[in-house]
Amino acid sequence: MIRNYLKIAFRKLLKNKAHTAINIIGLAVAFGSSILLYLTASYEFSYDTFHKDADRVYRLYFNTVDKSGKQEYSAAMSYPLTPALKAEFPEVEAATRLMWLGGVIEYQGKKFEKNIRAVDAGFLKVFSFPLLKGNANTALAGKSSIVISKTTAENIFGKTDPVGKQISIDLGGRKEPFIVGGVLDNAPKNSTIEYDVLMLSENHSSYEALKSSWTNQNHEVYIKLAANTSQATAEKRFEPFINKYMKTTEEDAKKSGRMKNARGQYVSLLLMPFADVHFDTITNWGSGVSKNYIYTLLTIALLIVLIASINFINLTIAKSFTQAKEVGVRKSLGANKGQLFLQGWGESFLVCLVALIIGLGMAYAFLPQFNRLFESNLSIQNFLVPTNLIVAIIGFLIITFIAGGYPAFVSSRFNIVQVLKGKLTKKKPGVLRNSLLIVQFSISCLLISCTLVIFEQLKYLKNKPMGYDKEQIISVPVGNTLNRKTAVQQFRNELSKYPTIASVTGSGVNFGSGLDGSSSRSTYGFDYYPNESDTQNMKSILTDWVRVDYDFLKTLGIKTIEGRDFSPSFGTDSTALIVTESLVKQMGEKHAVDKFLMPDSAVGKQKIIGVIPDFYLYSLRRESRSITLEMAPQGRVNYVLIRTQSQNLAEAMDLVKTTWKKLVPNDEFKGSFINENVDRWYNREERLSQIFSLAASIAIMLSCMGLFAVALMIIEQRTKEIGVRKVLGASITSIVNLISIDFLKMVAVAFVIATPIAYYVMHKWIQDFAYRTDLQWWIFALAGVLLVIIALLTVSYQSIRAALMNPVKSLKSD
Repeated sequence: MIRNYLKIAFRKLLKNKAHTAINIIGLAVAFGSSILLYLTASYEFSYDTFHKDADRVYRLYFNTVDKSGKQEYSAAMSYPLTPALKAEFPEVEAATRLMWLGGVIEYQGKKFEKNIRAVDAGFLKVFSFPLLKGNANTALAGKSSIVISKTTAENIFGKTDPVGKQISIDLGGRKEPFIVGGVLDNAPKNSTIEYDVLMLSENHSSYEALKSSWTNQNHEVYIKLAANTSQATAEKRFEPFINKYMKTTEEDAKKSGRMKNARGQYVSLLLMPFADVHFDTITNWGSGVSKNYIYTLLTIALLIVLIASINFINLTIAKSFTQAKEVGVRKSLGANKGQLFLQGWGESFLVCLVALIIGLGMAYAFLPQFNRLFESNLSIQNFLVPTNLIVAIIGFLIITFIAGGYPAFVSSRFNIVQVLKGKLTKKKPGVLRNSLLIVQFSISCLLISCTLVIFEQLKYLKNKPMGYDKEQIISVPVGNTLNRKTAVQQFRNELSKYPTIASVTGSGVNFGSGLDGSSSRSTYGFDYYPNESDTQNMKSILTDWVRVDYDFLKTLGIKTIEGRDFSPSFGTDSTALIVTESLVKQMGEKHAVDKFLMPDSAVGKQKIIGVIPDFYLYSLRRESRSITLEMAPQGRVNYVLIRTQSQNLAEAMDLVKTTWKKLVPNDEFKGSFINENVDRWYNREERLSQIFSLAASIAIMLSCMGLFAVALMIIEQRTKEIGVRKVLGASITSIVNLISIDFLKMVAVAFVIATPIAYYVMHKWIQDFAYRTDLQWWIFALAGVLLVIIALLTVSYQSIRAALMNPVKSLKSD
C-alpha cells in the first residue's frame, strides 16, 4: 500500500511541475539559510561548555552606580583580592587571576612571539583544559615554572618532550629563565580563554609595586565555588568582605556623589557565570557578543521557515481545490479520511524531504562564503553534533507535520457530493489564505524596517565626528620584539627624511579596533582639592587615562583650548597632564591650567598644563568619560601613530611597512589606518545589518513566490469571470485593478501590523547605544512603500496576462 502511495505521490508531483518547483525551491532556501543561522547561534552558545564544572565557575565583577543613577560594571580586580578570597572563603574551591603579558620566547637562538597569560596555580583547577604532559600539582609550582600549549610545544621543541626544558622569555626588556612544567592541550575555538604560555602572576612587571594595593585594578579573576554553594549565597557573603578591604573605595564613591546600588552598597562584588562571560557586554572585558544578537539569529531563522511554510500551506490548499474531483472519486470508491490524509501528507513529506536535502547541499556549498561574511568558524562537524542533529530532525518533522499535514487534513474532509457536483472548486479559500499572506508580508515588512534602522544607526556611528582627525593616520602596534621605550623615536628617525610624513607620536591605547585584535582601557581616579587647606571640599574624579608621546595633539589634529601641548623643552612635562574640558567641569573650575590633581596611584600631585576639547577615545556604544593624557614613562607606548600628507595612502602604508621590516625584519606588520579601525568597532552592527538584509531579501523572495503562485491560482479560478467582464466592455486597467486590489489591501494590513512591532523592537535595540540616531517616521514609511511596490510588481505580471487573454478562450475554459 505504501509503495502504491509513493507511486501516486511521485506522479502527481511530476505532473504539477511548476507547483512542485515553487514549493521545493522555497523550502530549500528556507531550510538552507535557517540551518546556517541556527548553527551560528548553536556555536556561540557552545562557548566554554566543554569545561567539566563550568556551572560552578564564575568571573568576579564590581557593580557601582554613578551620581546620575547609571549602573556601572567593571571586571578589573586588584592583586590582593584573590589570595584574600581564598583565605577567607572556604566555599571558594579554587581561584586564579588572569592577565595578558607581552614577551618573546627564546630557545636555542630562535625567537617565538606567543600569547602569554599570567595566572595562579589554581588555573589548572578552575578550568579543565586537558594537561597532556606534566603534573597538575607541580606544573605551576614556582615563579620560574611555565605551562605551554600543545602547538607552542611543537613549534619550539618539535617532537622532543618539553617538560623540564629551560627557555628564556623577554618580559618587557628583562630576560628571565623558565622551566617547562607541563603541556596543555590547545584551547578549543569555542573557548573564551586563549593561551600559548601560562606563568604565575608574580612575573607581571607591576606585581611587586601593586601586590598590596586594593585601588589599582588591572586583571580578571575567576573562581570555582564548592558544589554546595550557590551564586546568591556567595555574593551575600562578599558584602562584609568589601566593607573590610575596600573601605577606601567606598569612601571615594561617597565623596564623588555616587549612589548606592540595589544591594544597598556603594561597591558590590558580584559573580558572572562562566557561560555568560562570552556574552558580556557590560564590563568592557567580554567579546561584545550579546545574547540578544544570537536570539535575533534564531528568530530570523524561524521567520524564514515560517514564511516558506505559509507558502507551502497556501499553495497546497489552493492546489487541492483544483484536484477536488480526484478526492471525491477516491471517497466514492471507498477511501476513508485516514487514507486520504496519509496520501496527501505523504506527498508533502516527499516535497519537504527533497527540499531538506537540497537545503543541506546549499548550506554546505555556501558555508565558506557565510563564514567570511559573518566572521564565523562553522564546519560540517558543527552539524554532526548530536544535539544539533536531534534539533534538526525534530524541527523537520514538526514543519512537515504542520505545513504538510494541515492541507492534507483539509482535502480529506471535502464533502463528496459538493466535490462531484463541481461546486467546491468555486468556493473561495477565504480568511485562512488571506491571513497567512498577511503574516508573510508582515514579517517581510518587519525585516525591511529593521534593516533600514540598523543601516541608519551604522551610518550615524561611522559619520559622527570623533573629536579628532582620523583620516590619513596609520596605527602600528609595537608588539613585543620592538623596544617600546625607543619605538617612537626609531620611527621618527627613519621617517623624518620623507616629506610625506607630517608627524609621528605614540599612544598607550589604539584608536579603534586594530589588526592586532588587542583592546585595553585604563581608568584612573583623582582627588582634586580646590583649596589645599580645605580637605572637606575634595572632589573625586574618574577619567580615562592615556599615556602618549610628544606630538600627540599635532598628529591627531587636536587643538588646545587653554595651555599647551607636551614639549621636550620642559623637563617637568614627564609628570604633567593634559585634560579634556569635561574633566575641568568635574573639577568645578573655569580654568584648569596650573591646577594640580592627586592620582589614586599616589605618585604625587600632577600639574595640568593644557586643556583640549572632548573627543571619543572608545566606541560610541557607551557614554564617553573625560580623558587625561600623560607622557608615557620613558617613552613606553603600545602603538606608534603616523600622520601622512600623501594622497596616495597605499604608498604611505608601504613606506611605513618598509620601515617596520627594517626595524623588525622577522615580525608580522599589523599597521592599519585609524579610520578603518574606528569602522571595525561596529563590525557586529555591520554583520547584523548584513544578516537582516539577507533575511529580508530571502523573506521577500519567498513571499513573492507565494504571492505569485496564489495569484496564478486565483486567476485560474476566475478565468470565466474575467472573460465575461471583457465581453461586457471592461478595460485592461480595470481588470488589473480588480485582481491587484485585494492583494494590496493585505499588504496595507501587513504594514499596519508590522510597523508598531518594528518600532518597539528597534527602540529596544537602539537603547544599547549611548549615542544613537532618532527613529524617523520615514524609515517605516519607506519600508511600507517598498513592500507595496514589490507586491504590485509580483501580482501585476499575472494580472496583465489575464487581462490580455482572449475572452473566447476564457469562456471556453472549464
